[in-house]
Amino acid sequence: MMKIMSNSLRGTMLVVVAVLAVAAYSYGQGQPDFSKVEIKTTKLANNFYTLEGQGGTIGILTGPDGIFMVDTQFAPLSAKLAAAIKQVSNQPVRFIVNTHVHPDHTGGNENFAKMGAVLISRNELRDRLAHPIPAANGTPGTPAPAAALPLITYEGQLTFHMNGEDVRMIAIPRAHTDGDTLVYFPQSDVIMCGDYYRSIQYPNIDRGNGGSLNGMVDGLGRLIGIAGPNTKIVPGHGPVVGRAEVMAHRDMILAIRDKVSQLVSQGKTQDEVLAAHPTADFDTKVPNSKETTERFVNQLYAELKPAK
Repeated sequence: MMKIMSNSLRGTMLVVVAVLAVAAYSYGQGQPDFSKVEIKTTKLANNFYTLEGQGGTIGILTGPDGIFMVDTQFAPLSAKLAAAIKQVSNQPVRFIVNTHVHPDHTGGNENFAKMGAVLISRNELRDRLAHPIPAANGTPGTPAPAAALPLITYEGQLTFHMNGEDVRMIAIPRAHTDGDTLVYFPQSDVIMCGDYYRSIQYPNIDRGNGGSLNGMVDGLGRLIGIAGPNTKIVPGHGPVVGRAEVMAHRDMILAIRDKVSQLVSQGKTQDEVLAAHPTADFDTKVPNSKETTERFVNQLYAELKPAK
């Protein structure tokens, strides 16, 4: 035990040095000033907590078997997250599952792996980290370092038995991305779903990373089917909700999809579809920016336009 704690402490100190360097660089490049980010810890169940900082919401299951963690946020926050975890448990982070590939959910992978955590994901997510798509301007993506790549990958479903929980990792094919994972904690009655469901903004179908409209709708149906009447659903971004909110979210997607489909069938161009404001019935109900609204409409158009 002393050796484990010693390695963990040593790893944490190394991360602190790296975090300070990266934070200074990021701030200089106009990125968020991670030094000002504070971690908010919320207890959702007997031994289950969420951590909110900058980026996707993290979940941790605590107990004598060690900590099972969902996602890692941005790399410069690793030391702060590790410190927040120490406030609720003196056990090491043993396993981490990534819900999808985006850096606000995977950025801290390398840091936590160096502290001793074993990384887990879908096969597709690991491949995306190792072979990232180009940036919007065409600049080649930078492959993740070897330590940031999941050591364990799975297909279909994977179950861990820790701290009195049967943690179920369930593959959600081609939804937000092609590597999405839903994480169900049945004893705690908590589900974490990453970004294929978010309780703020319109959905983001990341087609470049393998996401799809049909996959997102199907994935929401899977989430609704698993959730019970009192299940706490933790989205990738936004407040914790229940099953009814997810059902309303899916209905919204289908309603907007049908409007865009009708406009596409009339031969409307992408600009004409945007100008028709197919999201108008929901714009006052969903916290959004013009950018996220237009992004979703453009994604639907790309999904629904006739193949040439």
